[in-house]
Amino acid sequence: MRTNPKTIIFILKIKSLLFAILLVFCHLSQAQNYAIGADLSFLKQAEDHGFAFKENGQAKPGLQIFKDHGYNWIRLRLFHTPTQLPNSLAYTIALAKEAKKQGFKFLLDYHYSDTWADPGKQFIPKAWEGKSHAALVQAVYEYTRTTMVAFRDSGAFPDMVQVGNEISNGMLWPDGKLPENWNNFAELVQAGINGVYAGCGNTPCPEIMIHIDKGGDKNFTRYFFDKLNTYGIRYDVIGQSYYPWWHGSLLDLRECLYFAATEYKKDIIVVEVAYNWRPAEYINKHAPFAESPEGQKEFLEEVNRIVMNVPDNRGTGVFWWEPAVSRGGSRSYFDDAGNVLPVIEVFDKFTRK
Repeated sequence: MRTNPKTIIFILKIKSLLFAILLVFCHLSQAQNYAIGADLSFLKQAEDHGFAFKENGQAKPGLQIFKDHGYNWIRLRLFHTPTQLPNSLAYTIALAKEAKKQGFKFLLDYHYSDTWADPGKQFIPKAWEGKSHAALVQAVYEYTRTTMVAFRDSGAFPDMVQVGNEISNGMLWPDGKLPENWNNFAELVQAGINGVYAGCGNTPCPEIMIHIDKGGDKNFTRYFFDKLNTYGIRYDVIGQSYYPWWHGSLLDLRECLYFAATEYKKDIIVVEVAYNWRPAEYINKHAPFAESPEGQKEFLEEVNRIVMNVPDNRGTGVFWWEPAVSRGGSRSYFDDAGNVLPVIEVFDKFTRK
């Protein structure tokens, strides 16, 4: 039986139309899931101490200011047993609950330390000092599971979890220090991921992010993820930090993100980015943007443009690091008097209807 050529053409047109519709829905879905985020880990502390965040001279809750300008994600760090910084489990749950009430999604950032963890320091929690590698792996698992259950029971379950913060050089030193202890490091990361999943219960599990600090370094990104992937660790999102004075030019950022998206087929989030609204990093050298309120805004616009143009819609978000500190933060979104700066407006054109 022969099919009429006109029928074949009609079928092909229908298939083409259906495919086009599918692409549109995929694009819309991606746009709806785009993370416009901020690490607001110090916000509650600032407000608890009486600092007022303001817009147009009017004091407002800090979270509300971000919500009003299209922000849909909050990132919060968690320290094991902090002695000087506020980011304990109870503090983080309280801030996460308030954010969830306002409709924010929540990215939880495990530092696996009592204080800051970054490429230059990954201090082991005091409670875990002296443990063998096997005992340390078990501690990571149990601590992650227990804290995830606490978030779940409080109604502030995270939508995404970072297993470690800026772990380019490993975590929980010296046991998981890189490059010398890759096997230990991989087991520690896997223990954290297993702990996340064990804490989900009947709640959908969050996505897993692996976060390094090499937003402008394609070669290191290739080395790190090529090696990590040999261990069969399953994760969903690649997180990168990008501060231009440390991590290179915007062209370096573009090259690195494009490479990672096409090579690893993972979603990419620039999970830490910042720029100064007054002179700080570029006092004695040429700056890519003026260190001014307008220059800060222009910087974020360009970073966001690069992320949004990552191939295959793999660029899925941008998080500013600590835009809501009280007084004196040159990378903040607020001046010393608490007045919000023009950078808050970057996403208005994408989110307002």
